[in-house]
Amino acid sequence: MSKTKLGLFALAAVIAAAIFVRLGIWQLNRLHQRRVLNALVMARAAWAPVDVRTVMGDSATAHYRHVTVTGSPDYDHELIWAARTHNGAPGVNLFTPVHVAGSDTAVLVDRGWVYSPDGATVPEARLRDRDTTFDGYVEEMEPTGGRSYTDRERTLARLGLDRVRQTLPYPVAPLYVVALNDSAQVAPEHIVRLSIPPLDEGPHLSYAIQWFSFAVVALVGLGFVFRQARSEERDARGGGDARG
Repeated sequence: MSKTKLGLFALAAVIAAAIFVRLGIWQLNRLHQRRVLNALVMARAAWAPVDVRTVMGDSATAHYRHVTVTGSPDYDHELIWAARTHNGAPGVNLFTPVHVAGSDTAVLVDRGWVYSPDGATVPEARLRDRDTTFDGYVEEMEPTGGRSYTDRERTLARLGLDRVRQTLPYPVAPLYVVALNDSAQVAPEHIVRLSIPPLDEGPHLSYAIQWFSFAVVALVGLGFVFRQARSEERDARGGGDARG
């Protein structure tokens, strides 16, 4: 191998190793973020539930707080979040505005997932809860980026506070509450209540190990090529000396 080719190969191997190391570090950062999130979820889930009115104005510090929502559900203005899957099946999530006492601002409650063959339509009138108190945890709502699903105003392709506020005829809090499995004593049979996000660490550690392994392979391969090149150079010199 010529020195030019060897130099180009070495440069490519070093660049590849650097990229692999950077990707491994990125996965470790993701793992750290996941662990921090898990600790946050566990800590806030362990706190005693509070009335949602106490956290309505601050979705960041309220994220994952265990809350209760008591009020009057407005099923006439219920929102459908289209194209949501559950165990591989198509469906929607039902977001019901709840008017809480003592406030002119409604709170959206994600009552759960419902099977829908087209991922957009469900028999809403048959899916109303009997209870007016929902128990769940707080989720943040993206401030912008919301949009409707085709031409259906109350069916959303993307959930966003901007689109929600354009759709509803009254003020709505910048957060929503995910109703948990035991939130209603008598829930419609076809609604699948959601649950707190899984607290596993995901695949980030294994991905990081893989990327670091690729970096080692690149550098070991570079060392092997250098060793081969030196061996060939010695052989060439030896052959030249023998002929001399």
